[in-house]
Amino acid sequence: MAQTDFTPEERRARRARQQSDYDKRATKAVYLKLNRGTDADILEALEAEPNKQGYVKRLIREDLARRAARE
Repeated sequence: MAQTDFTPEERRARRARQQSDYDKRATKAVYLKLNRGTDADILEALEAEPNKQGYVKRLIREDLARRAARE
């Protein structure tokens, strides 16, 4: 058996390690806690979005562009 012949379990474990290493090096998770009562409108809007991450990023980038235009 050559060294590159891994079992399916070994391939999954290796891929998980690689993904974990990438995530630690290149990404940052952000937690957002919303109140079901006072933030119901925000929660409803987010739940309607199929791509929540893309939606939030787009809104932030649009706000950044507006701020830059004012300066």
